[in-house]
Amino acid sequence: MNSKQTPGLNIVVACGGTGGHVFPGLTTARTLRSRGHAVTVWLSGRAVEEAALPAWDGPIWRTGARPLRAGTFLAIVASVFRCVRQMRRVRPDRLLAMGSYASLPPAVAAWLCGVPVVLHEANTVPGQAVDGLSRLAQVTAVSFPGTEAALPGRRVVLTGLPVRHELAGAGRPARQAPGFAVLVTGGSQGAHAVNERCCGALCRLAAQGFKGLRVMHQSGAADADGLRARYAAAGVDAQVVPFIRDMGAAYATADVVVCRAGAVTCAELCLCGVPAILIPLPSAVRDHQRHNAAALVTGGGAVLAEQGTLTDDALADLLRGLADAPSRRAAMATALLRLAVPDADARLADCVLGAAS
Repeated sequence: MNSKQTPGLNIVVACGGTGGHVFPGLTTARTLRSRGHAVTVWLSGRAVEEAALPAWDGPIWRTGARPLRAGTFLAIVASVFRCVRQMRRVRPDRLLAMGSYASLPPAVAAWLCGVPVVLHEANTVPGQAVDGLSRLAQVTAVSFPGTEAALPGRRVVLTGLPVRHELAGAGRPARQAPGFAVLVTGGSQGAHAVNERCCGALCRLAAQGFKGLRVMHQSGAADADGLRARYAAAGVDAQVVPFIRDMGAAYATADVVVCRAGAVTCAELCLCGVPAILIPLPSAVRDHQRHNAAALVTGGGAVLAEQGTLTDDALADLLRGLADAPSRRAAMATALLRLAVPDADARLADCVLGAAS
């Protein structure tokens, strides 16, 4: 039977941990539900997941999963037993686990209970959880070409990374406003180093007489007031907000984005075709943000800037260079759109439904 026609399955989507795992999981959960399946989302129960809850109006269950670090072993074991009990109660037909520590107890419990497991890896370099759990999974879906090389001997399928439906396939409308618009984002929680470097660079551009500069800066809560004051003192036309709810509108009005290189951010940049200066998080596990950035840079859609060596002046020069080269920005946008996978949620849903019972 074609996977899209599989009737009435009971599916668990485990997508806790960070927004980079939760939002793609919720997008796929909605796609599975739209095909007539019963879907329950399993989260770890940590506070960081709460911001994602408005994106899902279906049932939720909390596993109590904890990050893989010293001192959490007993909590992880307890979470596995808790998940086993819940599996036996609800008897799901499939488990989709979206990576991170939040996947470990649900995936192990599903394997112990004979429930088919499908994994998804968001980043170019598999995390510890996916690296280990992929041996228990029927298939591991990945977001970037080349990730399969890190998972030898396992069944790997390229699906892309599901992103929010309001962004998927939207592209970029024709720009109406004049000038040069820069979107700065360090992710939903902000990134202090990105905030500091970008504010310094943009204030320098203003001091150099750069005309038509407009800034939208998603700062996180901690830095918002200080950034507003600095931009105002430098005469920069800047809107600083702790969190941007309508990222589609923010991308649509930006000429360039300066941001981290998380998997979700990279996927959104590709879907919306917005040229980017990527500043990977140096402390990212297995340096996965640098590898994510490299995929976009190699494809021709982004510029890589190293946090450790990037200065205000250097970033200002990068921004001015892109501002002065609209044809280059257009070529970068086209390159990103070629990398986009707008139907990633449908592809991942097909993997889940196609898993053998």
